[in-house]
Amino acid sequence: MNAQQQQTGRYAPVNGLNLYYEVHGSGRPLVLLHGGGSTIESTYGRILPHLAKAHQVIAIELQAHGHTKDIDRPLSFEQDADDVAALLNLLKIQKADIMGFSNGGTTSLQIAIRHPQLVNKLVLASALYKRSGMPPGFFDGFNNGTIDMVPPPLKEAFFKANPDPKGFQAMFERDVAGMKAFLKIPK
Repeated sequence: MNAQQQQTGRYAPVNGLNLYYEVHGSGRPLVLLHGGGSTIESTYGRILPHLAKAHQVIAIELQAHGHTKDIDRPLSFEQDADDVAALLNLLKIQKADIMGFSNGGTTSLQIAIRHPQLVNKLVLASALYKRSGMPPGFFDGFNNGTIDMVPPPLKEAFFKANPDPKGFQAMFERDVAGMKAFLKIPK
């Protein structure tokens, strides 16, 4: 854990999960949600300090990712959305801008669907909302994927946040299962 995380990293009990989050800066709340297989640092490490100049950034590591350990419950974009909503309620944040990358973008869409009162603006980058929006064969790749295929920068970022190989395996299995089960977000 680096010095900045020691000053800003916290855990919150939400929905049976010990959810890791960091708060940076001040101003209008901006929630950052990382992509699959990622951490706060691997998705937002470079831009977070710039965003914190004008916002109160609440960066979250979702279930089984980075500092947030896995627990025995279903994992879905909907569940992640409910976890984020519970954290915002705990922090007494009534409305926030929500920025999500990849799977974090899909979770952001679920926040807007399930908890619209919490959303001021959505910023989506590479978010999935239907299978047909991805290149042919994209989802087939999850049938034969192995943990050795995780890109080295994502693996390094995970182990920097959580040195437990079982945690890394759990994150990989959860993300693969989630992608395989994803169909679409209905209109």
